[in-house]
Amino acid sequence: MSIRILHVINGEQYSGAERVQDLLALSLPDLGYDVGFACIKPDKFPERRMAKKSLLHLVPMAFRFDIGVGLKLARIVRDEGYDLVHTHSPRAALVGRIASLLARVPMVHHVHSPASRDTEDPMRNRINALMEKISLTGVARLIPVSKSLENYLRNKGFEPRKICMVANGVPTPGPLPERDAPGTEWVIGSMALFRPRKGIEVLIEAIAILRKEGKPVRLRAVGPFERDSYQTDIMALTNRLGVSGAIDWTGFTQDVNAEFKKMDIFVLPSLFGEGMPMVILEAMAMGVPVVASDVEGVPEILENESTGLIVSPSDPLSLAQAIAKLMDGKCNWLEIRNAAYTKQSLNFSDTSMAKNVAGVYQDILG
Repeated sequence: MSIRILHVINGEQYSGAERVQDLLALSLPDLGYDVGFACIKPDKFPERRMAKKSLLHLVPMAFRFDIGVGLKLARIVRDEGYDLVHTHSPRAALVGRIASLLARVPMVHHVHSPASRDTEDPMRNRINALMEKISLTGVARLIPVSKSLENYLRNKGFEPRKICMVANGVPTPGPLPERDAPGTEWVIGSMALFRPRKGIEVLIEAIAILRKEGKPVRLRAVGPFERDSYQTDIMALTNRLGVSGAIDWTGFTQDVNAEFKKMDIFVLPSLFGEGMPMVILEAMAMGVPVVASDVEGVPEILENESTGLIVSPSDPLSLAQAIAKLMDGKCNWLEIRNAAYTKQSLNFSDTSMAKNVAGVYQDILG
C-alpha cells in the first residue's frame, strides 16, 4: 500500500518551484508514495499541472495569516489518510505546520529560495523570514535545493541534522540531437515569471550593447509578467534603448522544450533569490548553452566556460561580453552544449530528485 504525502503549495503561479512539485508528483508513485496537492492560493497551478492524476484540494487562504486554513488541512490529512505533510513556501509552512500538529503527522519543508531575500520588498522579506522561522520549529526535515540554501538554513540557526539537501532535477528528453552552431542571427532566449529580481532589464541593456556593436542578436523572452506596471516599465526601457523591434515577447508556454529549440543561447540574468533554477537545468537538458548571473545556487550547476558562462549580476557589459564570447567562438558553443547536456543528464535528473526526496520520507516514516 502506498504511503500518502500531501504537498501544500501556493498555486498562484506555475514557475520553477511549481515544476518541482509537479515532477515529484509524477515520479514519486513509482517509489511507493501517493501524492496529493493542497493549493492555498489556487490560480495557475491547478490548470497547468502535468500530474493530473494526483488528488487536488483547493483550500484558499482569505488573507495572509488565515490560520483557519490549517484547520481545514488537518481535516483533509485525517479524512484522506495522509501520512506526511510537505510544504513549499513560507505561507504554506504556516498552515501546513498547524495541520501537521493537529493531525499528528510529520512535516517536511522544501526550501526553493531564501525567504529573507526572495522579493524586492524588504518588509515582506522580513515577514516571510519570521514566518518561516516560527513555522519550521520542530519540523521533521528541511529540504534545501542547493548547498547555498543549506548554508542559509544553517546560518539561520536550523539544526544541521534536520537539513537534507536535494538538488533540483528535470527530465532529459532523450539523446542530444545534432545541431550546428548558429550562423547569421543569434536568438538569445530568456524564460521566467518576469519580475524585478529576474533582471530582464540587464539582459535588455546587454542586447542593446551587442546590437550597437553590430552583433546580429535577437531576444526571445518567454513567460508572463508578474505585474502590469512592471511590464509597462520594461516596454518603456526597450523603446528608450531602441531595441523594441529586436525582442519577441511570447508570454507563458506549457511546452518549454519547444521554446528552447528556438534559442541559440539561454540567459538567466537574475539579481538574487535563486536556489537552483529549474530553467537552467531545462536549457542544459535541451543542449542550449547558458549564460547566468553568479547568484546563490547557479555556480553549483554551471562551471564557468565549461558547462556554461557565469557573469556578475547587474552588469550589462559583462553579460554582453559573455554572449559575444560564444558568438565569436572564444568559447566553443558546441563543446559547452555537449558538456552541459551530459552534466544535467548525470547529476540533475527528475529521477534522482524524486529518489532523494523519497529517501527523506523513508528516513522519517521508516
